[in-house]
Amino acid sequence: MTDSSVPRPISAAYQDPAEPGLPNPGMQLDLSRAALVVIDPQVDFLSPEGVSWGLVGDSVTENGVVEHLEQLFAAAKAAGIPVAVSPHYYYPCDHEWEHGGPLEKLMHNIGMFDRKGSLSLDGFENSGADFMPQYKPYILDGKTIICSPHKVYGPETNDLVLQLRKKGVSQVILAGMAANLCVESHMRELAEQGFEVAVVRDATAGPRLPEGDGYLAALINYRFIANALWTTAETLKKLGQ
Repeated sequence: MTDSSVPRPISAAYQDPAEPGLPNPGMQLDLSRAALVVIDPQVDFLSPEGVSWGLVGDSVTENGVVEHLEQLFAAAKAAGIPVAVSPHYYYPCDHEWEHGGPLEKLMHNIGMFDRKGSLSLDGFENSGADFMPQYKPYILDGKTIICSPHKVYGPETNDLVLQLRKKGVSQVILAGMAANLCVESHMRELAEQGFEVAVVRDATAGPRLPEGDGYLAALINYRFIANALWTTAETLKKLGQ
């Protein structure tokens, strides 16, 4: 893993305002009730071999997302807090949906997160739907919560909230992909469900399209909604690293 003790410089476009117009919620991390939740730590998002790399690769690279997520996994395990992964899978039946939004259509068109079936692992290992190899020791340790897949963007369609409630979690450190899509949707739903949510700003990234910069769009909404917006370096210190 790379050293995050020297944070990467934040591009001027993404820096927080010098004089915020909103109050600081003052979230204080309590390890006795906190969990790390990582969204879509999968090949199709985070590897140059993934089908979405052309859309998100620059942002992933600039933010150091791949190494930052590994650091967060390691620190959360060392701190002894629950770790949950909310993955994204599409099965053949999902490709028969009658309608969807623009990004849904794109994901289906490029075969993103495709699996051969909900009960089959045939062809899954090292596919675009698989977890990044460096995260597998943390995710497949028998302790990490691997949720059922969220099917569009948010956790309303999976068991993440149930799993967190069953572990007595009320604070969430949120990271993963993609910033303005699944991460933002998870942040919104978890906030609605009464959790305190801290988003790790350089452990996520967004697509860049003619329609706009997804990462910048997400940062703006994080500032309005999240209980905290931390860097990986700040988060590691709070986790005792």
